[in-house]
Amino acid sequence: MVLGIQILGGTFALFMLYLTFLHQKRKEYTVREYAFWTVFWIAFGAVSLFPNWLDPITTVLKLTRTLDLFIILGFMFVIGVVVYVYDVSRKTQRKVDDVVRKIALEKAYTENRKKK
Repeated sequence: MVLGIQILGGTFALFMLYLTFLHQKRKEYTVREYAFWTVFWIAFGAVSLFPNWLDPITTVLKLTRTLDLFIILGFMFVIGVVVYVYDVSRKTQRKVDDVVRKIALEKAYTENRKKK
């Protein structure tokens, strides 16, 4: 018996798969990114519609419900994304600092030459 939440999860996966396709068509994703997200959303949809596939994993980890596994994996994913975004943000900040420093030095050099 398929529950409403399973249908909602499958529909969400299809919608996200469509958005991934649109991003690929607009050349916003590389082939690797497109492949990763396509596989991810297909797996998400399959697990949403057939959560019993995860019963061996929940048994080994001694989790009572499959939902507990999803919650743990969700937290792990969100923490990983936050760390990745922080890292990208820091790298971008360093690049901006370098560009600003370079422009400031060039401006100071040209102003200094004009005074002489």
